[in-house]
Amino acid sequence: MSTDPLPRANIKDVAREAGVSPTTVSHALNARGQVDAETRARVERAALKLGYRPNRNAQRLRTGEAHMIVLLSSMPFAVAGGPSRLGFMMEVAAVAAAAALDRSLALVLAPPMETGRVPMELLDVDGALVIEPSAGDANLDYLLRRGLPVVTIGKPAEDPAGGAAMPPYVDIHSGQTTRLLLDHLHAQGARQVAMILGSAQRNSYLEGRAAYLDFANAHGQAPLLSLVDEVKGENGGREAALAMLAAEPGIDAFCVPVDAFATGAVAAIVESGRRIPDDVMVATRYDGVRARTSVPPLTAVDLHLEEVSQQAIALLFDHLRGDTATRRVDGPAAQLVPRLSSARRS
Repeated sequence: MSTDPLPRANIKDVAREAGVSPTTVSHALNARGQVDAETRARVERAALKLGYRPNRNAQRLRTGEAHMIVLLSSMPFAVAGGPSRLGFMMEVAAVAAAAALDRSLALVLAPPMETGRVPMELLDVDGALVIEPSAGDANLDYLLRRGLPVVTIGKPAEDPAGGAAMPPYVDIHSGQTTRLLLDHLHAQGARQVAMILGSAQRNSYLEGRAAYLDFANAHGQAPLLSLVDEVKGENGGREAALAMLAAEPGIDAFCVPVDAFATGAVAAIVESGRRIPDDVMVATRYDGVRARTSVPPLTAVDLHLEEVSQQAIALLFDHLRGDTATRRVDGPAAQLVPRLSSARRS
């Protein structure tokens, strides 16, 4: 059985159901023109029966009012939000909302859900920013099927289903960022570096894994890689690190790009009786609340999300206006933020 949403009713469908013209439907539902009470009621009943909602995009193009866009991530709450409800997504949202208003765009934040699946059918929006979509991302596929302008922060993991073109994106250079962390750990003296990644097929994970395997090969090290379900959050990182430390006691560093997993890895290292950074160093990707408040604070990367967010809004705005020539924008180069978790050992 198909799970695709039913085609959205349009004004012509309502006019046909009510036995009136599309102009009459528009006047009846928007309180314009001379429409008698009986006709107005008939139009309203037809609209309700068909589940019709006015096309706000068309209305705004005529009136010059703000477009409504949505910011969302298919990452589950355990990774995208966490107990503090602060994180990668909220940092992007803060900047994106201001950048959007500068262009007369109103931004709606779709909060991260337990499963990562957002009930998109409830949102009447004109465009979307999607943070790091995975392969087969249900939210992204839904938006593309509706024909809405979409920009992703981070390259999509694969071409969309159904022959749709890959959406435009801001490249956040996940492979280069991972190499930055790995090279730093090696420079600090680590010789048996393990990696914990998410198991979802996100481009950032795919690029990170490739960078790690190249690093391990270049330094003559056997790869020590664990893939964790994002839904497990911090506890998933803890379980993975405990298992790896038990199997490979010589591990002297963890590169854990997902900050929720990194927090769990810190707990595991302490639980195993080891010291950070003396026995095991830790580095993560996102320089957010988890990295800064960890004990010890975690070495991380400044992804320059303010600039990335502004680039994404500008690209989406162009596509909303019909200027679709640009399909990829290079985000700024990441910058290492070294902290105590990887301080050079004496």
